[in-house]
Amino acid sequence: MVRSLLVRGMLAGLLAGLLMFGFGRVLGEPSVERAIAFEATIEAARHGEHGHGHEAAEPGVEEQVVSRSVQAGVGLFTAVTVYGAAFGGLFALVFMAVHGRISSVEPRATAALLAGTAFVTVYLIPNLKYPANPPAVGEAATIGQRTALYFAMLSVSIAAAIVAGIVRRGLVARLGTWNAAFTAGATYLVPVVATAILLPTVNEVPDNFPAVLLWQFRLASAGMQLAMWTVLGLVFGVLAEGVLTTAGNVTAPREQLRIRT
Repeated sequence: MVRSLLVRGMLAGLLAGLLMFGFGRVLGEPSVERAIAFEATIEAARHGEHGHGHEAAEPGVEEQVVSRSVQAGVGLFTAVTVYGAAFGGLFALVFMAVHGRISSVEPRATAALLAGTAFVTVYLIPNLKYPANPPAVGEAATIGQRTALYFAMLSVSIAAAIVAGIVRRGLVARLGTWNAAFTAGATYLVPVVATAILLPTVNEVPDNFPAVLLWQFRLASAGMQLAMWTVLGLVFGVLAEGVLTTAGNVTAPREQLRIRT
């Protein structure tokens, strides 16, 4: 059963990757192209100020290893499908760990709740502090620092979500579902908010960068993530329910998993 659920998780992830590709190709790539054009204009102006003459005509061409058409086509497709399949496999593993433990709802509801939680924990919260940026935004010298700060925020968010889930499970019998959920929410929010306040803010958006372009890029990024987690939650829930129903145990698969593995 573990293998069946893992395969179905990866299949759901591949489907999510296809949707992400379509979303990114239609709505994301135009903002990337405009950001690259803006960056090229800035680089040309810098070269002109330093008197490099003909070097300003095609700034950055010598550094381009892969063409933009390949990046926006095959490159984007490969990246999002591999990304989707990987997260689909992880999603299936987490589903097997929590289904029947956190609550006794059916597999589709568990998958939907897990997907919503993952979207908030893995994407939304870290990106509220350190949002995605298009080309021309961010200094090359600080990329290591910015990456470390983002993963610090991500790690705290995931760890706090795990602790909150454990707290909720332990308090349901004593406090009831509503109070346990409220306490778990506070358990998650307190360390996350404290971390967001303590970590330094990074703002490297150029003063003359178009605000609308920045908003469009970040909206496209959020849309791709929302599409992925929505597909994972809905599609994997249906596929998992089929497997668990066939196995004869829909609400608590862990006994089946223990026997069959």
